[in-house]
Amino acid sequence: MKSSILLDGKAISEKIRNRIAETLAKAKSEGKGVPTLATILVGDNPASETYVNMKVKACEKVGMGSRYVRMKEETTTEELLAEIRKLNADASVNGILLQHPVPHQIDERLCFDEIALEKDVDGVTTISFGKLSMNSEAYFPCTPYGMVLLLQEYGIEVSGKHAVVVGRSPILGKPMAIMLTNLNATVTLCHSKTKNLPELVKQADIVVGAVGKPEFIKADWIKEGAVVLDAGYNVGNVGDIEISKVKDKASYYTPVPGGVGPMTISVLLLQTMYSFLNQFSPKLDSHASNR
Repeated sequence: MKSSILLDGKAISEKIRNRIAETLAKAKSEGKGVPTLATILVGDNPASETYVNMKVKACEKVGMGSRYVRMKEETTTEELLAEIRKLNADASVNGILLQHPVPHQIDERLCFDEIALEKDVDGVTTISFGKLSMNSEAYFPCTPYGMVLLLQEYGIEVSGKHAVVVGRSPILGKPMAIMLTNLNATVTLCHSKTKNLPELVKQADIVVGAVGKPEFIKADWIKEGAVVLDAGYNVGNVGDIEISKVKDKASYYTPVPGGVGPMTISVLLLQTMYSFLNQFSPKLDSHASNR
């Protein structure tokens, strides 16, 4: 078998961001202004704070405005809903991101669903999920869409292939299964409680690890020549798949870190740019990848 090819999320992410920066510079020179992404952080979760700061810096780097909304740990559902409604009504805000997780007293799903569809650049609302499932125009959850862009960038054929997605979260595993289905793959959606999981994974031409457990998917579950996408990131800089052992048998694989992770923020910026540009030519970007 030919040597495995690393799917370089860092390099593709940089390519996307360069394209965004060029597009926004042109829009600004035409007097259209710049887009703004509003990020809401509730509470003092250090990991979330680090991640939000990364998003703010990424916005600045591509010439995009950012608004960082900090709310106290004791924030109620109603207070958070009121803040989201303010951002929905603010014409200068093109994208809204509510950083997950929120404190336990908040109804997170209710708050996600308050985000206006045209500003749901993180693809988290029930309506966006429904539109995705119907192969209709919507913004996608960023991590799954990042994986789809990696597959396309490397010219990896999806149509007719058997994909096994391990993980069923509403912003990762489930939407990834739908996106691959929309691209004409035959998809098996599994999770940590699936019976005979190793045997199912062994059938896969494309394996997606999205279960949130370190190296849960073992190398000997994966057949020679499979495409391996690891969306996990766990303590110890390891993903959900035994990538160190898989990379010699896979045809393509994502490293951890440096594979799927860098794509997530780039897709968030990309979809915020689409939302901004739709002000001048109103139409949700359909992401031709899924048509």
